[in-house]
Amino acid sequence: MSRFFTGLGRFSVRFRFAIVVAWIVVTVLAVRLLPSLSDVAKDTTSGFLPANSPSMQAAAMAAPFQDVSLAPATLVVARDGGLTAADNAAVDALEARIRSVEQVKAVVDLGVSADGQARQALVEASVVAFSAGPEASGVVDAIRATFGAAGLPAGLQAHLTGQLATAVDTVKASGSSQDQTQQLSLLFIVLLLLLAFRAVLAPIVTLVPAAFVLVLSGPVIAEATKIGVQVSSITQLLLIVLVLGAGTDYGVFLVFRVREELRRGLTPHEAVIRSVSRVGESITFSALTVIAALVSLVLAEFAFYQSLGPALAIGIALMLVAGLTLLPALLAILGRAVFWPTGASVRTHEHTGLWDGVAATRRPGTTLVAGVALFVVLGATLLTTGVAGFGDVSSSPAGTDSAAGTVQLAEHFPSSTTSRSAVLLQFPVSVWDDPSVLARAQEGLAGLREFSGLVGPLNPNGFPLTADQLTSLHATLGPARDLPAEPATTAVPAPVYNAYRSTGQLISPDGRTVQYSVAYANGDASSPAVLDAVPAMRADVDRVARAAGASANGVFGQVAFAADVSHISGTDLVRIIPIVAVLIALLLAIVLRSAVAPLYLVASIVLSYGAALGLVGIVFVHLGGQDGISFILPFLMFVFLMALGSDYNILIMSRIREEAHGLPLRDAVARAIGRTGSTITTAGVILGGTFAVLAVAGGSGGGGQIQQIGYGVAAGVLMDTFLLRSLLVPSLVVLLGRWNWWPAHLARTPGEATPTATAE
Repeated sequence: MSRFFTGLGRFSVRFRFAIVVAWIVVTVLAVRLLPSLSDVAKDTTSGFLPANSPSMQAAAMAAPFQDVSLAPATLVVARDGGLTAADNAAVDALEARIRSVEQVKAVVDLGVSADGQARQALVEASVVAFSAGPEASGVVDAIRATFGAAGLPAGLQAHLTGQLATAVDTVKASGSSQDQTQQLSLLFIVLLLLLAFRAVLAPIVTLVPAAFVLVLSGPVIAEATKIGVQVSSITQLLLIVLVLGAGTDYGVFLVFRVREELRRGLTPHEAVIRSVSRVGESITFSALTVIAALVSLVLAEFAFYQSLGPALAIGIALMLVAGLTLLPALLAILGRAVFWPTGASVRTHEHTGLWDGVAATRRPGTTLVAGVALFVVLGATLLTTGVAGFGDVSSSPAGTDSAAGTVQLAEHFPSSTTSRSAVLLQFPVSVWDDPSVLARAQEGLAGLREFSGLVGPLNPNGFPLTADQLTSLHATLGPARDLPAEPATTAVPAPVYNAYRSTGQLISPDGRTVQYSVAYANGDASSPAVLDAVPAMRADVDRVARAAGASANGVFGQVAFAADVSHISGTDLVRIIPIVAVLIALLLAIVLRSAVAPLYLVASIVLSYGAALGLVGIVFVHLGGQDGISFILPFLMFVFLMALGSDYNILIMSRIREEAHGLPLRDAVARAIGRTGSTITTAGVILGGTFAVLAVAGGSGGGGQIQQIGYGVAAGVLMDTFLLRSLLVPSLVVLLGRWNWWPAHLARTPGEATPTATAE
């Protein structure tokens, strides 16, 4: 295999100018001819669960009240002191204007509040649910523009809130986190590279391939969506961090080795060729481990994980090609100028650095035991850390229109499901044929310990109605959904009329499906306690539903959805961990020519993963006061740490193996650590730092999940860098001796090999 990379190095040096021109042309053409990534990215969770999951079945039952394929928003109009006839006429006109907005598919008036001061309507738009991109933002802006154009009477307040409006306001309030992430990451990497190389051009040359790939990968991935590759907004963020972090890693591997070869006396072209022949294999297998881990995500049942893998794998594949062609070509063109002003002059004596003579080679047993103990203690804290849901999705940024609308809903409409969940009961016949089921169902649900603030057809807007009264109103006035805001007759008191009209959002047109709005009694909707209670809650709802005569039932809302996601995410984690571990172990076995080393290397990554996850729990839950770690964190951290941690495994172990051909193993380990210590430290700090930047950028917009992902992966990478790869793994190598390489030739060589042998 070394011959292949030697040939590749010669090719990159010989055709260096053509390679640079080719990358420029391909990138420009891709940007001009292919779609952009933002045009195809979807920020959605509505279709991520299998259709047979409980929450998706409940969503199907909720269809008479809300089209779950559309993005919902809530219009709320209010006046202190009560709505007038002129106000209601103005609201009717406003709803008509909103219906004319492009992509608005329905505006369903939900009636006047019990206090007569507010009126609400459900607005459904044909944009991706839970989205906040340009399309969603355009619809929200267009709807709000109708408020001014409608000429509402003075003192009448109109607000747009709910899922769609809240998502758009949150993104606008946080600014462009994607641009911020990219800018902060680049600045951070440049500063670190300047410190590492103490040269002007070296950081630029190291970053140029990653910059090319960052520009090129977007259009390529966008084009790949035509063959089924999915893209979400978090994919865009992670692509930035992954390409910049991993790409810089590969660049650091090669640039450091070129400087080392120049200091040995080779010419610039010879140094590039030899460096590619020596670390090209490490870079290739480092990228392949990341690609293998990402591609394995297609086996996940949770579609959110499926959507991440292939897109990010394309970015890493392009980064590998750039690292093996464009970077060597640039190094060959610039030569020693890359390292100006410190230079890469020939050294006639061995240079002693920070990593020479570390404890791993002097006291391997003590180092190994102390490190493993630390990691186990950190990982054990997971026993006291719960898993949280999505957070409070109804929480709008302060000062926004959606926040003002949420306040109005909470004040005037206790049945609003904007910040609550819905219990749905489906009956074999219309409830108008047997209205007693409504009283039995409401009484049974009100008695459940999991719920508080139950609202149903018998108290639709806070005004109580009896089952007989409701039946009489239905017979007298007709379907509630068809009634105008102002009653056509004075025979029915206004409070009673408004209450009955509000049942249009709680009883389906055919009378067979009934919706109850509920809040949760045992904590915030995002807390682990509420999520853990969902299975028992569903069982209790099923018992009440059967007693009331319902043929089907379900719980629809963010809590139920989050509970199902948490369950399926955990199932995927159990399924994917062995697959990723086996794939990476096989790749490590190939590159290291060993059946033993991959076993403890993979085990060390799992140990690091548990410790990093435990550290996140300590920081965010025990110290930060959050409800629990994000449901998505264990899965993403495993994939990233399993793949990215292998980079440093491959680099250090390949170098130990290279040195072991000419030195006793203990000396080979010491020399390898001394030569690669700076490389691994620089690469690890850069990669960890870029993920920390993701956390900072995500945190500025209130993205708690993004913060946890960023800091969690950063902590894992840094522990890999300074503890596992530089101390614990070398200690274990020394303790195992020649058995590290079994069954390869080195395992059968008890003494020193010949200094001239460099590869098997």
